[in-house]
Amino acid sequence: MQNTRSALSPENLHLVDTVARLGSMAAAARELGLVPSALTYRVRQMEESLDVLLFDRRSRRAQLTPAGAELLRLGEHLLVELDAVALRVKRIATGWEPQFTIAVEALVARNTLYELCEAFYALQAPTQLKLRAETMSGTWEALLNGQADLAVGVMADTPPVQGIHTAPLGEVEFIFVVAPHHPLAHAPQPLTDAQLQAHRVVAVADSTRRGSGMTVGLLPGQDVLTVSTMEHKLEAQLRGLGCGFLPRPLVQPYLDSGRMVTCAVERPTRRARLAYAWRSQSSAAAGQKALRWWLDQLKQPTTQRALLHPHHHG
Repeated sequence: MQNTRSALSPENLHLVDTVARLGSMAAAARELGLVPSALTYRVRQMEESLDVLLFDRRSRRAQLTPAGAELLRLGEHLLVELDAVALRVKRIATGWEPQFTIAVEALVARNTLYELCEAFYALQAPTQLKLRAETMSGTWEALLNGQADLAVGVMADTPPVQGIHTAPLGEVEFIFVVAPHHPLAHAPQPLTDAQLQAHRVVAVADSTRRGSGMTVGLLPGQDVLTVSTMEHKLEAQLRGLGCGFLPRPLVQPYLDSGRMVTCAVERPTRRARLAYAWRSQSSAAAGQKALRWWLDQLKQPTTQRALLHPHHHG
């Protein structure tokens, strides 16, 4: 008879999951390349070791019992932990993270980011890069939730969190822009609040909810189109659905091509202070070569300027 620990092997958990997913021992046996009797025997061994029934045999389909469902739910955590152990062992052995995830704020210039990726790949490190496009608080939350190893473009005024390091990245200028066919494109400037009030503004939901001042201050009675990301705000304004402030790095290519025009406004110039952040590790040296390389790049003033200000080739 199996002991309890061997009953919870990744192979056995995968076996139970396959039976539950396909709803049939025979179908699961075919997918797993086993004869049905061998699969049934292994399931019974697991049940005996754990002293529970995993499947309800009264129904025609192989249905999980509540205990079986809980085993799969908790088993998923076990498999994630096992993967994490394997990655950590590999990281300590080579000094390189097997995977390195960077959450990147929409305000950050993508061409510079990809140039950094090219330079990283030139190292021929055994690290897979993963980029997550985030907007405002999403960039910070990806780091807090462990979904990213490095966050580039978090708000500099984010409250400090234990175990998270931050360093300043720079400032981004926000400019008031509209599509060329928008009525405000041809209005006398600088635009007054009274002029703005008569036109729909596009606002990013996240910034208005958190009060980060990333969108134009909403005027009393002003029509608002609320969207979920900075890219959606850009798209809405390109279509002439509204007006508003957008970060210069994001909008500059559209200003250059004439698909967007900037307007002078009486309101003060808007600027956002950005930072980059990473999780501190208990073992400072082991297995963090990728993080150290990226931090070395991000502290360079030339890199910081290029990440926050549009630049073009040719």
